[in-house]
Amino acid sequence: MAAQANALSMEELKEKGKVLRRLIIRMTTEAGSGHPSSSLSAVEVVNALWFGGFMKYDPQNPTWDARDRFILSKGHAVPVLYAAMAEAGYFSTEDVMSLRKLGSPFEGHPNMKRLPGIEASTGSLGQGLSLGIGQALGARLNKNGSNVFVVIGDGEMGEGQVWEALGAAEKYRLGNLTAIIDQNGYQQTGATSEVLDLGSFEEKIAAFGWHTQTIDGNCQESVVEALEIAAKVTDRPKAIISKTKKGYGILPVLEAAGDTNYHGKPLSPELAEKALALLS
Repeated sequence: MAAQANALSMEELKEKGKVLRRLIIRMTTEAGSGHPSSSLSAVEVVNALWFGGFMKYDPQNPTWDARDRFILSKGHAVPVLYAAMAEAGYFSTEDVMSLRKLGSPFEGHPNMKRLPGIEASTGSLGQGLSLGIGQALGARLNKNGSNVFVVIGDGEMGEGQVWEALGAAEKYRLGNLTAIIDQNGYQQTGATSEVLDLGSFEEKIAAFGWHTQTIDGNCQESVVEALEIAAKVTDRPKAIISKTKKGYGILPVLEAAGDTNYHGKPLSPELAEKALALLS
């Protein structure tokens, strides 16, 4: 059974990251809605997982039993997932330009009933890690060697279900589960430090018995190194606290627009043109 292509070199990964960012901007501006800034902060993590050699998958057989699973718990950032899957060959890059349009399977949040390759329907924040635990336990029972990766937003870390899941994952010693927190510092209504300051994620998650790391999540080298370290840990669940910046890659454009949160709105055609030029 075929799996993903060989891991890209670091230089190639960085170029692929620009491709993903450009596609995120294009599809959300075309849609006239969506969450480009929330998607952009997670690019380096998603890029490394899909193209850095860390996940097994087959676009020609998306239900392959031995595939690794990727769950985007922060489902509103689905443009980054659509961009990665398009680049991986699940569908064309032009297909995703129907994002959020009536009848399109490229909905504003992942819907596993409408698009092959989506592992979980998410968008109700706080549920992704629980779904990941179920899939990791299933992989253990099936003995198929699958790993599960869950990307969580720092805003949804305020949900109690996440912390219950952290305890359950350690109880079952799920060494095939990796949670990555995209800590971009913002949620819908403002800075996470002001809405609900949870302090050090690493200290709290480590107290549950997880293997933990904190990294610069917009540094591609740091993300790859962290995933390499996590891959070697097989006796307990792994967490990577990925400190990022919302809208990373086009921050000068957002700063000039006077809004570095830029939550839940697309770039205007004029701003998109400036952002794309920045990424060329």
